[in-house]
Amino acid sequence: MTLMPVTMGLKEELLDQLEIQPVFKIPNTNIVIDETTVVSWIIMAFFVILAIFLTRNLKVEGEISRRQAILEICVEKMRDFFRKIMGEKGDPYVPWLMCMAIFIGASNMIGLLGFKPPTKSMQVTAAMAITSIVLVEFAGIRQKGFGGHLKSFAQPVAVVAPINVLEIVIKPLSLCMRLFGNVIGAFIIMELIKSIAIFKVGVSLAFSFYFDLFDGLLQAYIFVFLTALYIQEAVE
Repeated sequence: MTLMPVTMGLKEELLDQLEIQPVFKIPNTNIVIDETTVVSWIIMAFFVILAIFLTRNLKVEGEISRRQAILEICVEKMRDFFRKIMGEKGDPYVPWLMCMAIFIGASNMIGLLGFKPPTKSMQVTAAMAITSIVLVEFAGIRQKGFGGHLKSFAQPVAVVAPINVLEIVIKPLSLCMRLFGNVIGAFIIMELIKSIAIFKVGVSLAFSFYFDLFDGLLQAYIFVFLTALYIQEAVE
C-alpha cells in the first residue's frame, strides 16, 4: 500500500531534477538563462579565480614556493597520464583534456553544495561530447592533412569506410549518453535508498559521498580517457 506514494514521489522528484528551470531573461531579447548555465558559470568563475591565485608569482629559477611545487607535480602527473595514452603527438591537447576533467568532476560533485549538477542536463553532456569529437577530428586533420584524414576512414579496407564515418556520430552519442545516464542513474539509486532507509540522514550522507565524489570523479576520468583514446587513434 505504501509503494504507490513512494513511487509517485520518486517520479515527481526525478522529473523535477530533469527539468531545467529558467533563472532570468536578458532584457529586450528572447534569450533565457537557465540554472544549468548559471551553475556552469559559477564553476568556471571559481576555477578562473583559483587559477589566478595558484599561478601568481611563479618562478622558473631559484627556490619555488610549496604552492608552485604542488601545482607542478599535479600538472606533470596529469600530463604523464595523457602522454601514456596519446604519445607525444597528443601533447597539444592535454590542457583541454585537463580542463574538461576538472569541469566534469566539479559539475558532478557540486551537488554536495546543494546545486543541481550541470551534467544532469542532456544539453551540457551533449555539448561536451560534440566539442570532444570536433577536437578529435581537428587533431586528425592537423596531423595527416585533410586528404590524409579522409583516406583514414577507408582503412584498413575501403569497405569499412561507412562504418568509420558513422563513428563520428556514434562516438559523441556514446560519450553523452554514458555521462548523462550514469549521473541520472546515481540520482535514482539515491532516491530509492532514501525511500527505504531507516536512518535517512546517515545513509543519504554516506551514499551521497560515494555517488557525488567517487562516481563523479570516475565519470570524469572515463570521459577524458575515452576522448584521449579517440585523439590517439586520430593522430597515430
